[in-house]
Amino acid sequence: MTADSPPPDETPIQRALRLKQAALDARPKPPRGGKFQRQQANRNAVGDSRPWGSR
Repeated sequence: MTADSPPPDETPIQRALRLKQAALDARPKPPRGGKFQRQQANRNAVGDSRPWGSR
């Protein structure tokens, strides 16, 4: 089975999902690693900066 030939018993929903996944995979991906991911990993948990809000 190649990428453009669907299986013969594919339902319309399966076809739509396959096409959607192919479209999502074709989108450009953000770079992996680097400064942005380190900043996201080091962010404070919600409420850490406002201790008066925790009860």
